[in-house]
Amino acid sequence: MTVETTISVIVFVPTMAVTVWLLAVVIRRLLGVRLGPVRTILAAVLVLFLTPPIIQGFAPPDPATVGGGEAILLSAVSIVIAALLAMVALVILEVLLPTGSLPGPLELWRGAGRRVARVRRYWTITRIALRHGLGRFLRERGGPGPGSAASRRRLGRSLRMALDEGGMTFVKLGQQLSTRRDMLPAEFVDELTTLQDRVAPVPWDEVAGVLAAELGRPVDEAFAWIDPEPLAAASVAQVHAARLPDGTEVVVKVRRPGVAAVVERDLDILERLARTLEARTAWSRSFGARRLVGGFAEALREELDFTVERDNLQAMAAVLAASPDRGVGVPVPYPALSSERVLVMQRLPGTPLGAAAPLLERLGDERRAAIAAGLLDTMLDQVLVHGLFHVDLHPGNLLVADDGALGMLDLGSVGRLDTATRVAIGQLLGALGRGDSVAVSDALLQLVDRPDTVDERELQRALGALIVRYAAPGSTAGATAVAGLLRTFTSYGLGVPPPVAAVFRAFATLEGTLGLLMPGFDLVGYARSAGGRRIAEALAPDRLPGTLEEELAALLPVLRRLPRRVDRIGEALEQGRLRVNVRLFADDQDRLLVTGLLHRSLLTVIGAAAGVMAVLLLGMGKGPELSDSLGLFPLLGYGLLVVAVVLILRVLVVIFRRD
Repeated sequence: MTVETTISVIVFVPTMAVTVWLLAVVIRRLLGVRLGPVRTILAAVLVLFLTPPIIQGFAPPDPATVGGGEAILLSAVSIVIAALLAMVALVILEVLLPTGSLPGPLELWRGAGRRVARVRRYWTITRIALRHGLGRFLRERGGPGPGSAASRRRLGRSLRMALDEGGMTFVKLGQQLSTRRDMLPAEFVDELTTLQDRVAPVPWDEVAGVLAAELGRPVDEAFAWIDPEPLAAASVAQVHAARLPDGTEVVVKVRRPGVAAVVERDLDILERLARTLEARTAWSRSFGARRLVGGFAEALREELDFTVERDNLQAMAAVLAASPDRGVGVPVPYPALSSERVLVMQRLPGTPLGAAAPLLERLGDERRAAIAAGLLDTMLDQVLVHGLFHVDLHPGNLLVADDGALGMLDLGSVGRLDTATRVAIGQLLGALGRGDSVAVSDALLQLVDRPDTVDERELQRALGALIVRYAAPGSTAGATAVAGLLRTFTSYGLGVPPPVAAVFRAFATLEGTLGLLMPGFDLVGYARSAGGRRIAEALAPDRLPGTLEEELAALLPVLRRLPRRVDRIGEALEQGRLRVNVRLFADDQDRLLVTGLLHRSLLTVIGAAAGVMAVLLLGMGKGPELSDSLGLFPLLGYGLLVVAVVLILRVLVVIFRRD
C-alpha cells in the first residue's frame, strides 16, 4: 500500500463516519421521534448508497454540459431524495418492527444463553398447558368458559395439576390465587388450596456450604450443635434445629442453593406471559394479569430475601409488645447470624396447630375459646391499630405451647396498611355491628378502587342483603361471607387494592385456624362485637380529651386561616369583585393530549396543503428558467413535495409507534 493510498484511507474513513453521523442526526430530527440508533445509522448508510445512482439518473447524458452550480444542485436534490427514501424505509420498519420490539446486537450477544433457556422453559410450560387441556384459554377465541359447577371443578383440577407440574414458582402462584376469591370461582379456589409445597431436602453438604459462606466461618464455630436432618423442607428453604454456644435453642432457615436463579427465570416468563395474555385475551385483561403477576413477583422476591423476614419479625415483636398481652408471640431473630440466605431465630416451644388436637382437648373448651378470641383480638390489633399484620396464619404457621400460648411463624411476607385504610376498616366493622348498610357502603367505597360510575343505591341494597345473610346474630359463615363480599365487589366493578385484598385473605385464612382452635368459633360475630367495642373504647370518657386534643391540633391551622379568608370573600362580594375561575386543562396529561392531537392535525393539514401545491406547480410547466435545464416551478414543486412527504411521515411514525 502506497503512502497516497494510506493517506486517502485515513481521510476517507473519518469523513464517511462523520457524514453517516450527520445524516443520522438529520433523519432523526426530521422525523421528530427517537428511533433506535442501529436502524437510524443503517438509514444513513442507505442514503450514501442511493445517492450515486440517483445522481446518474438525473444527470444529462453528457456530464461535460453540467456546470458547477447545476452539479451542486443535482447532488443536493439526489441526497434529499435518497434521505426521503431512507425515511420511508424507516417508517415502514417502525410499522413492522417498532423500536424496542427486538433486542439490540449487544443484548442479543449477552442474552443468547438466557434466551435459549427461556425458550426451553416456554416450550415446557406450553406442553404442560396443552397436556392438561388449557391450550384454548391461551387464545382470544378460546370459546366460552365452563358453565356448570362440575365443568368448573374439572377445569380447576386441570389448572391445579398443571401448576403443580410447572414447579415451585407456579405452585406458589397457585397458592396465592387460592386466596383471591374475588377473581376465581369457588371450584377453582377449592382445588388450588390443595396445592402443597413438596420437595426433597437439600443434602447437608450443600446446606453447610451455604452456611459457611454466609456466616464467614465454619458451621461448628457458629453453633454448638446443628441437626443435619431438617425439621421441614420447602421449595424456597429448609429449617434445621441448632444450639448456640451459650446453649440457646434456635432454628436455622437456609435458602436452597440456586433457587433464586430459578425463581427469576420463571418470574420473567410469567411476566412475559401476562403481557401476552393481556394483549390476546379478554379474560386476562378483566382481572389485570400483569398487575397480579407483578404483586406476586414482589411478594416472592421478598420471601427469598431473609433480611425482609428478619425485619418483619422485629417489627411484629414491637407490635405485640405495644398491645395487650394475649398469649401470642413471634421468634426473636439473631441479626448477627442472619443474612439474605440464612435466618437464625429463637426456637419457640410448641406443636404445629395442625397436629395439636390432643393438646387442645386437654386444655378444655373454655380455654380453647379464650385462645381463639385472643388470637382474633391480636389480629384486629395488628390490622386496626398498628397496620402491620400476618397475612397467612394457616395452621402450619402457628405453634401451640403446653400452656396454650401461641407462636406465629413465617413472616416472610406481611401486610401493611396506611392510616386511612385502617380507619375505613374500623368504620366497616362498626357499621357491620350496627347492621347499617349505608355506612357499610360508605366504608367500603373508601377501601376499594371505584369506577367512574357506580350505582350506590343498588350497592347499598346488595350489602344490606349480605348483612342480613351473614352478619346476623348466630351466623358462622366467615369465609363464605368474605367470598360473597368479594363477588359483590366484582359485580359492581370495584377493584380491590392489594393491601385490602391481603386483609380479606388474612381473615379468610384465619377462620380455618380459629376453627381448629375452637370448633364453631363465630368469627363474624366476634369481629362485629370487637369492632363495636373498639369504637366504644375510642369514645370512652377517659379517652375523649386526648382524641379532642388530636382533632383540635389538626384543625387549628385551618381555623387560624378561616377568618381572613371569610373577610376576603365578604369584601370581594361587597365590591362586586367576586369571581369564580375554572381552569381548563389544568392537568398536565390533559394538556399534553390536546397539544399532541393539535400538532398532529396541523402537520397533516400543512403536509396535505404542501402536497397539493407541489402537484399544481409541477403541472404548470417550467416557469421562469433558472438555467438551461432547470425551471423555477419544478424546483419549488419538488421542494414542496419533499416538505409534504416529511410532514406526512412524521405523522405516520407517531401513529404507528406502540408507545
